[in-house]
Amino acid sequence: MTGIEEMKIKGVSVVLGSYNRKTFLINAIESIRNELNNADFPHEIIVVDGGSDDGSAEWLQKQKDIITIIQHNRGKYKGRKIERRSWGYFMNLGFRAARGKYICMLSDDCLVIPGAIKNGYENFEGNLKKGINAGAMAFFWRNWPEQTKYAVFKFYGIITINHGMFLRDALDKVGYIDEENYMFYSADVDLSFKLHKLGYELLISENSFIEHYMHANNTSRNDNLTSYDNDNNNFISKWKQLLPKIDYSPENRAVLVEKEYEDTTDTVLIFKRLSKYVRFKYKIRSLISGKKNV
Repeated sequence: MTGIEEMKIKGVSVVLGSYNRKTFLINAIESIRNELNNADFPHEIIVVDGGSDDGSAEWLQKQKDIITIIQHNRGKYKGRKIERRSWGYFMNLGFRAARGKYICMLSDDCLVIPGAIKNGYENFEGNLKKGINAGAMAFFWRNWPEQTKYAVFKFYGIITINHGMFLRDALDKVGYIDEENYMFYSADVDLSFKLHKLGYELLISENSFIEHYMHANNTSRNDNLTSYDNDNNNFISKWKQLLPKIDYSPENRAVLVEKEYEDTTDTVLIFKRLSKYVRFKYKIRSLISGKKNV
């Protein structure tokens, strides 16, 4: 059996999107490597970089265990503004390049708590063997330091995978992420709805946990927020027609399935260290900006 065949039968492709978060990306990758080091299934790591200019691309080129895709998504080239592509377009590059039976979607500003991917894999395999038509499996995650509990989101009653695993065949059948209707927000919710509509079960891996730090690049996050209202309106308009029986009221938009968990390895210590770096960086930027405005 070739390596490609083995990946298709039982492999995991970990896919991350990244833009100008080199320090966080390095730590995210290290947590993935540590998790997969002794895994009993084949795996690969794919990073889609949006044209970072903070040294991320150069660092990625030196990592021989990472498949790197660079899709310049901001700025100008030869005097012309580069066309801004959607999050769905961006992530689909990695999804379509993946060779694994499963695609594990993570973020460059997250840390894998030991056991998360391995447990997710075992849970997915176990459910498929039981005859359950599983299409995706969500991991619990939290925004540190704002949240103490970990959670999985249900949007309008349907589990959404922010961090977790997809069956690659299921993604093939639903046509991956909608690239046209959403710039950034609601595209992950839309993907869950497409899987649900096609009859796939969306499950939760009860023993998979992820740490997430949402302030790794506030400039990019604020930029993404500009599409929030339009993306959400597009989602409601689309799915009210396709699945009209669902309750789309605002109070049903995002419901948390919370869980307490004690990480004995204290993975979040890395974020405690990096958060000091982020605060220092933004303080320096503010001082420089202030001087320029004098």
